[in-house]
Amino acid sequence: MLKMNLGIAGLILVAVLSSFAQAANFHSADEACSKLMLFKARKVVGWSSPSQGKTFFFTSGLAIDADGAFKAYHPLDRLGLDALHHAGHPGDWWALITDTRGRPVLQQEGDPAPGYYVSTTSLSDPKNPNWRDPHKFVDSLKIPYIALVPKALKHARLGDFATVVNLQNGKSSGAIVADVTDASLPLGEGSIALAKALGVDWNPRTGGVERPGFFYVVYSGSGNGTPRTTEEILANSQRLFAAWGGFDRLRTCANARGTLGTSRQ
Repeated sequence: MLKMNLGIAGLILVAVLSSFAQAANFHSADEACSKLMLFKARKVVGWSSPSQGKTFFFTSGLAIDADGAFKAYHPLDRLGLDALHHAGHPGDWWALITDTRGRPVLQQEGDPAPGYYVSTTSLSDPKNPNWRDPHKFVDSLKIPYIALVPKALKHARLGDFATVVNLQNGKSSGAIVADVTDASLPLGEGSIALAKALGVDWNPRTGGVERPGFFYVVYSGSGNGTPRTTEEILANSQRLFAAWGGFDRLRTCANARGTLGTSRQ
């Protein structure tokens, strides 16, 4: 009987220790993604990371933003990468440079795409004084960038770095905050270059993904308020993502399973 009691006691002890271990692991996982609601933009919640300063993250879809691309918009709508109504309308062109009479400015000979409109992004090169120069803005075709709604931009600024992960295929890319989108639109928008890096249909007219399958981390205060090269964006975002906790923390925060970490870098 004594041996049997010891055996049972041993089993009980193992069970108790196992319970403690599971509780400890759960507690560690919970601590790994301690978060507070920072803002809500329509159905998307932005979460802050108390231990990571002003860094915040959210899960959303990915709409395609063509702004800043040299061939983004054309007077003949079908010739532009994107539909002209996405750039505004007469009297309120929010994504095009206009003249003193409010008419969109066309690129001229010597510009990258003569005959196309000069398309803008909210982030621009302060060292370039020529607002009619398409190079002043962030090229959607070349630079991985994201656009934020005004609510989110209360907690970040143009030029900050970010990381975006496609939770469906595991691909990721660094990005820069380069544009502001209307408050009525869903949070979760990126450039053509970003969509390509994430393995998404990048066509501004037909592409993008509505379902919330993308994880965004925005490193508030990390930029200098100016456009950056793709190399600078990827290097800084990679460093900041690692400091944030990388894919281990992302799996906990996004409750993501499967293979993650196929980085563009």
